[in-house]
Amino acid sequence: MSALLDRVVLPVANEDDAAATARALDGHEFGSILAVHVVEKAGGAPDKAGVEQREEAAEEAFAVLEAYFGDDADVETEIRYDTDVADAVFAAADDYGASSIVITPRGGSRWIQLLTGDVALSLVTETDRPVVVLPDIERADGGEEGRE
Repeated sequence: MSALLDRVVLPVANEDDAAATARALDGHEFGSILAVHVVEKAGGAPDKAGVEQREEAAEEAFAVLEAYFGDDADVETEIRYDTDVADAVFAAADDYGASSIVITPRGGSRWIQLLTGDVALSLVTETDRPVVVLPDIERADGGEEGRE
């Protein structure tokens, strides 16, 4: 097994994202995984959705990973709360002692990514550890055009 994939932090945004990332990891040797879902806080402004609703969405995403990997992988899960998703992922990676952060970029237009702050770009350009970007197998095979 590559040391790069020994202790992986896996940010997941929703069920579709978790499924795409699990498919992308399939066939790669990896050690332990910390799946992280970040509930983005609005920093004084009203939150976009209720905390309970977002925690439920996180648990649904984690369930997808757990169902996909079953007993074949050591998967821990954690919900983080922060005003900056990338910062929360970096903090989780530090706390976990991660060897890398593994992502599968979500689709969507460049315009949407610019409006939402493009978390993937921040993860790749502002990190102090390797970021492994795996292709979305379904999209690469001509499946789903993009996930929002």
